[in-house]
Amino acid sequence: MATISLCMIVKNEEKVLGRCLDSAKDITDEIIIVDTGSTDGTKEIPRRYGAKIFDQKWQDDFSLARNFSFSKAKMEHCMWLDADDVIVPKQQESFLSLKKTLTASVDVVMLPYYAAVDQNGVPTFWYYRERIVRNTPRYRWEGQVHEAIVPSGNILYAKAAVTHCKMHRTQTDRNLKILQKAYDAKTLSPRLRFYYGRELYEHQRYAEAIKVLEEFWGDPGGWVENKIDACRTLADCYANQGLREMAYRTLLRSFILAPPRAEICCEMGRLFMEDQSYESAIYWYQAALALPQKPERGGFVMVDCYGYLPAINLCVCYDRIGNREMAAFYNEEAGRYRPDSPAYLSNKAYFLNQCAQVKEERKNP
Repeated sequence: MATISLCMIVKNEEKVLGRCLDSAKDITDEIIIVDTGSTDGTKEIPRRYGAKIFDQKWQDDFSLARNFSFSKAKMEHCMWLDADDVIVPKQQESFLSLKKTLTASVDVVMLPYYAAVDQNGVPTFWYYRERIVRNTPRYRWEGQVHEAIVPSGNILYAKAAVTHCKMHRTQTDRNLKILQKAYDAKTLSPRLRFYYGRELYEHQRYAEAIKVLEEFWGDPGGWVENKIDACRTLADCYANQGLREMAYRTLLRSFILAPPRAEICCEMGRLFMEDQSYESAIYWYQAALALPQKPERGGFVMVDCYGYLPAINLCVCYDRIGNREMAAFYNEEAGRYRPDSPAYLSNKAYFLNQCAQVKEERKNP
């Protein structure tokens, strides 16, 4: 059985750290905690788990801190978690099974990262991350923010998932400031230029986001999956600037790189729906429904784009053009994916009421 060091960096995480360590303590053989300047009770929590705790001054560089944590690991493999990540009980069993079969010949283990889940714990947004790596200097973090380890060597894809469970969503400008400084110094890698553009977009600085993301898109060193995702972000930036035609063109540009993704098709459908071009919207939403998820490509997967979202919008589009039969059909399709959806339930009541009215009119012409 492989041995694993859990390596974490923390700062002021007393509200969530215990939850994270509870979920991982039986999976790992060693816990390494690097504290970058906590002023609350964070450092008291890992002591209860026998963790090795180290201090490092925060230097606006996540990779620096993560690599320091890896340097303290003594086990065969290193695994990382953020303090607001958890391994739910079902996934803990998957982790233990993985650990039993993991050998020293495996360099990198790619595992699902559930970045968002619904009220039932079902993932709505996820992608693969390099979760476990062989403990060797060959595998170290890169990037001041949105840091990553470049997967190489013998790579294993497995099913054990980590779930991100942030208690309170807060937007800060920490990452934006770090990336802005690096951008001004012309030291951003293509990958971090992509994330800088996303940060600008999330802060509603659309004109600046367009400039940065277009630069990224034209860089031959940019990853295809990031470029496809950049098309979605760019399209929304153009739409928010009132440049609707550019929004459409930018989404179509993604097809130069790869066959259509459901996420792109849904964005096309949304634009046409907003422009009240319902038949065109129907085309793109139906295209989205026909596409399979392919997470092995490594890109972000928005699960609803492969079922619920196009179905519920097809319901609306068909209703707008007066085809109640098809509208009701696609509402039931949406219900297959999300039976508790308020939109599905509201639409179902609407169609039942419509049917009742038609029956009444036929009885009393």
